[in-house]
Amino acid sequence: MHAWHITEFGLNHLALRECDEPEPGPGQVRVSVAAVSLNYRDLLVVKGQYNPRLRLPLIPGSDGVGEVTAVGCGVSAVRVGDRVAGCFFPDWVDGPISEQKTRAALGGSRDGVLATSVILQETGVLPVPAHLTDEEAATLPCAALTAWNALVTQGGLTPGQTVLTLGTGGVSLFALQFARMCGAEVIATSSSDAKLTRARELGASAGINYQETPDWDDRVRRLTGGIGVDHVVEVGGAGTLERSLRAVRMGGAVSLIGVLAGYRQANPVPILMKNIRLQGVYVGSRDTFAAMNRAIALHQLRPVVDRVFPFADTPAAFHHLESAAHFGKVCIRVPS
Repeated sequence: MHAWHITEFGLNHLALRECDEPEPGPGQVRVSVAAVSLNYRDLLVVKGQYNPRLRLPLIPGSDGVGEVTAVGCGVSAVRVGDRVAGCFFPDWVDGPISEQKTRAALGGSRDGVLATSVILQETGVLPVPAHLTDEEAATLPCAALTAWNALVTQGGLTPGQTVLTLGTGGVSLFALQFARMCGAEVIATSSSDAKLTRARELGASAGINYQETPDWDDRVRRLTGGIGVDHVVEVGGAGTLERSLRAVRMGGAVSLIGVLAGYRQANPVPILMKNIRLQGVYVGSRDTFAAMNRAIALHQLRPVVDRVFPFADTPAAFHHLESAAHFGKVCIRVPS
């Protein structure tokens, strides 16, 4: 088998290595990886900006899908031949989040899925919707589940509500698709008019170019009759949080998912004065993943894949993600 390793932090230090084919132990399964999807978190891991104390060498990548090729003793939930995805948190099967359940994460504290074959826990895999391609299915474990958890599981999104999404990365586009699936209205932001046009094609009712309209929060309020949106899917962090707090209605919800716009301090007063629920969202459990997959299968939803790179060109895939030129998910096809 072959696997990409971080030998030193930095995109130039990704190395493709040949390794022994792994054998599953009790409660484990071996998966022949077919496709991998990259997240911004994976880029930070490779560059050493996510956790500079991670042990190296490390196989990066949290999101992958493939076929079960062997099972260990005691495995009953999956069989050889099943097409499965790995769970971002292998130990978070169900129930509320806890430190113990999130201590292990693929492509971080544990080796990830950027390999031709991986060993995963039986409880850390589950089947994916049959109508999806391997690349589409590989986008689900982190970005899709985070958006679903933010809007549906924790957000309680209902028909007729309004959602604000920031940018056109994986989480934001999944939030747009899930919101429309639930009968909600979506306002999208981007620095690109071309990307906003594509967001409208996915169902966004309005688009705001934040480069041309830096006071985009005022525009959001005007679009909602001065009230503000019900939900904000906040991927920018402190750099955009203050505007998101102004764009949300009294008693609305802001789901904090990313820190793409920096780590500086934000004024907390609007949270108090507007009775805003500010909720951090850290992916989700296996049970939540399964519920999301049922909805995706029922509605035949198709994830937005920007570009697919060959396994041998994995560094180029990371550079493309870093460029922020993508619309949707950046994927890697793994050879059989």
